[in-house]
Amino acid sequence: MKKEGTVFSRRGFIKSSLTAASSVVLLKASPTVPVADASAAENPAAPAYEPRYFTAAEWAFIQAAVDRLIPSNDDGPGALDLHVPEFIDRQMDTDYGHGARWYLQGPFHPDSDFTLGYQMKYSPRDMYRVAIAGIDGWCRREHGQSFAKLDAATQERVLGQLEKGEIVLPDMKTNEFFIQLLANTKEGYFADPMYGGNRGMGAWKMIGFPGARADFMDWATQYDTVYPLPPVSILGEKG
Repeated sequence: MKKEGTVFSRRGFIKSSLTAASSVVLLKASPTVPVADASAAENPAAPAYEPRYFTAAEWAFIQAAVDRLIPSNDDGPGALDLHVPEFIDRQMDTDYGHGARWYLQGPFHPDSDFTLGYQMKYSPRDMYRVAIAGIDGWCRREHGQSFAKLDAATQERVLGQLEKGEIVLPDMKTNEFFIQLLANTKEGYFADPMYGGNRGMGAWKMIGFPGARADFMDWATQYDTVYPLPPVSILGEKG
């Protein structure tokens, strides 16, 4: 995403992310989502986050993948800068991660179009587990090493193949997994930092979003005017 023509551009990502706003709001309202350690957010020297759900190999894949989806560049911080992998890992232990509200009973019609909705047996956490193992195995066969160990250009090509469904796995629709991965990456990038991502409200600062301020409606119709105040998180942290 470092330039137009690769898998993504930051400009295109920001535009497409507007459609994910409702998902971020739902995450902010859910009482079951674990809250990040506030001391870690305030102390940059705090110990590195240890994943609660993902294995070491899965964690390496997640970090490499989100770094390609939203790399750091002159436009703003990247997914790793804003701790997006931590957000995704924390989500795996919630009702969302367990697919508590998803219909996961057959019969399934995986080759149908999207009019039938989600057509796999996997909850989000199971999808990550099955897909990462399959993709890493495919990368070893095709490129000689796991996804996380590939160079950046090859990683971007693999992500492009996943997006198009060109990588075929026996138990996983790879384009569905790509949709899941990209959606969770966007959510972690823009969600309130109490959920682990958007560390320091870096994404909000980049786009001029006021966050959880009680009143900013006076500015809602002032187009082409930069909002003058820093963002505020749900827990009262100021950006």
